Amino acid sequence: MFRRMLLVALAVLAVTAATSQAQDSRVELSGTAGWTFADGVSGQSVNVPGVGIFDRIDPKDAFSWGARLGYNLNENVEIGFLFNQQSTSLEIGGTSTVEFGDLSIYNYHGYFAFNFGDYDASARPYILVGLGATQYGSVNVNLAGAQRSVDGNTRFSGTLGAGLKLFPGPRFGLRLEGRWTPTYIKSDAAGWWCDPFWGCYVVGDSQYANQYELSGGVILRF
Repeated sequence: MFRRMLLVALAVLAVTAATSQAQDSRVELSGTAGWTFADGVSGQSVNVPGVGIFDRIDPKDAFSWGARLGYNLNENVEIGFLFNQQSTSLEIGGTSTVEFGDLSIYNYHGYFAFNFGDYDASARPYILVGLGATQYGSVNVNLAGAQRSVDGNTRFSGTLGAGLKLFPGPRFGLRLEGRWTPTYIKSDAAGWWCDPFWGCYVVGDSQYANQYELSGGVILRF
């Protein structure tokens, strides 16, 4: 479903770009590659005899890559859509760490960016904020000689980044970026809260899986 959303978003942006004048060069197509530092969530401890006690599940830090298509509404304001993938593995941790299986994480975000400086400047810092979803792919694991599959899941997520665009020429540029993507996973009961108007209710402690990506890439303007 989300791959279809990506294609639709790219098609909408392409149509929008086609209606602008060719000399405006308002469209920016980018490809990036980098490294993502990732973490997961904690939970109730599970004792596996002879192996250890486990209370965490985390993706490993790994290589990541992405693509994005942006459209400059004016000299400073940009909207667009980005896709990112991290191919990694899932680990369970506690008194020891055990690799559970291979995992692919996909990010789909519509974004708003503000670019500082003039449009034709050779260096342009920017900030970016986006909303969308993070999809965790299925994990295949071998348990006691039997092959099993753990279903994937998709969760709401946001993304926040800052970076620098460098343009040695009017149509070609380089991108350096740091980006944080928190994904809501679950809430644990943290206790009771009481007030005179609403009574007493259980409050939750939200847990997020985080991805911190450092990346670089190329930009094509057209």
